[in-house]
Amino acid sequence: MTKEEFSEIAPTIPHRPGCYKYYNAQNELLYVGKAKDLRKRVSSYFNKTVDNTKTRRLVSLIRSLDYTVTDSEHDAFLLENSLIKHFQPRFNIALKDDKTYPYIVIKNEAFPRVFLTRRVIRDGSEYLGPFTGVMQVKDLLEMVKQNIPLRTCNLNLSPANVAKGKYKVCLEYHIGNCKGPCQGFQTTEDYADKLQQVRHILKGNITDVVRYLKSEMMKYAESLEFEKAQVLKHKIDSLQNYSSKSTVVNPRLDNVDVATILSDDTNYFVNYMLVSMGSVIHVKTVVVEKILDEPESDVLSLALDSLRNTFQSNADEVIVPIPVDVTDIAVKVTIPRVGDKKKLLDLSLKNAEIFREDFRRRKALMLQEKTNEDYLAVLEELQSALKLSELPLHIECFDNSNFQGAYPVAAMVCFKNGQPANKEYRHYHIKTVEGINDFASMSEVVYRRYKRLMDENKPLPQLVIIDGGKGQLGAALDSIEKLGITGRMAIVGLAKREESIFFPGDSEPLQLPYDSAPHLLIRRIRDEVHRFGITFHRETRSKGTFKNELEAIPGIGEKTATDLLKEFRSVKNIKTLTERELTRVIGALKARIVWSYFNATEE
Repeated sequence: MTKEEFSEIAPTIPHRPGCYKYYNAQNELLYVGKAKDLRKRVSSYFNKTVDNTKTRRLVSLIRSLDYTVTDSEHDAFLLENSLIKHFQPRFNIALKDDKTYPYIVIKNEAFPRVFLTRRVIRDGSEYLGPFTGVMQVKDLLEMVKQNIPLRTCNLNLSPANVAKGKYKVCLEYHIGNCKGPCQGFQTTEDYADKLQQVRHILKGNITDVVRYLKSEMMKYAESLEFEKAQVLKHKIDSLQNYSSKSTVVNPRLDNVDVATILSDDTNYFVNYMLVSMGSVIHVKTVVVEKILDEPESDVLSLALDSLRNTFQSNADEVIVPIPVDVTDIAVKVTIPRVGDKKKLLDLSLKNAEIFREDFRRRKALMLQEKTNEDYLAVLEELQSALKLSELPLHIECFDNSNFQGAYPVAAMVCFKNGQPANKEYRHYHIKTVEGINDFASMSEVVYRRYKRLMDENKPLPQLVIIDGGKGQLGAALDSIEKLGITGRMAIVGLAKREESIFFPGDSEPLQLPYDSAPHLLIRRIRDEVHRFGITFHRETRSKGTFKNELEAIPGIGEKTATDLLKEFRSVKNIKTLTERELTRVIGALKARIVWSYFNATEE
């Protein structure tokens, strides 16, 4: 993807936190990154000079990108971590260790302990998090310890063991950090009440705690105990930056699918999220064209089944905003109103809304076909419409250009995977044809192009388009036959006015629907070869006119004319020069000839 190509899609990327993914020409995932502002971060890859060799290599391979919007930078970090571990893109640092996100667990046991862990064990315990840093967890636990006395030992405080008096209180009891449930000094009801306070804090209900800490901080500041005030300031900042729940990584969920649907006047937009082991690992939005104004529930059901099959999901629960039917009757359909599942549904809806706006903007700018999947879908439609034996991943198109028989040139453009392959574009000066003969010119350039590909042992295209209709198509076929490659690639002619497609031997042309995707692709290829060819012809004609005027002077050849134009830029400038000024560039003899010619003409 060039800087110019990226500049076309940059306005469609939102200024929101999220994750972005880069793909190469084979649709292989190259890199996953996170961003506080997606547009700014992604733009930095294409708009800044990159010093790092690895990054330069990555940018050179990028052919497409997509992104997932999250609710916060915290969620973007977690989603990035999950995607890297799941897909292991080759340009990301490999996360090969066993460490994962830190959580705070409220253990499922008598007099539950509250501690930090990196292992989520489905034993009925309650896990809060995940967190982006261990220090944040430690600050929270320290704050809990200072304000709510809970046990920290790992004794088995079953009712039977406590009743038998097996344990004695430890130092934590004597310094006030524990109320001694091991000896029966604290009831299960009182402990449960303290534990509920911990849940409130860890789930984000921290207003009262922050208010209390701020008042204590002010007291220390007033008494000039600034070090103690700074310690409390650090705790307050940690609490205020604390997010108790993550949408994209949630240990409360296992394997579920999430889908939402939106619509406009012409299309439905279905967003699908696959959640595996509590982490979002796939996000995909598809466009379904409205035909008979079908109910949203029917469209969502169809799209959901298709996407589950595409991503090979085995989730036994789907989360949706409206009732739907699913193929597998064992799958549970959930329509949440509140809670973690509702937040996941809201995130899916947010991504669907952003995609819909992006789609509208792209459509207005004629940029809607930008993903590899979309390009391949168009090529499949083109293959079907033209009855091709192979998918036309490699297409080449030829066009001639001349000016009243002078300066004959030709151009060839190449599209690979439905996109321009600019490095494969070619210009041709016609060498063997005199005067106006478009058929012979086309025969020459087609022969030269495919003779070279054969000599260099390079692959032939699956489809060749000859711009100009039956006559030029026949001329191109003559060259194909001379080269002995008849049947190795499909070749068609394109009439200039009607944009009808001619096949060899057919009396009637094929007319594709005007607004169909294959027709729009062929028009784009035709317009591109015209642009490329006309630009080249204009340059050639301009240079040729100047040179011919100078070369018309007896005794002045091509080299002298070129030297003069390089130095003085135009014939108009040359006419104003003195003989001495001309001598400095082309010598006295030729300077005298040129000066005399133009001055004699003026007289």
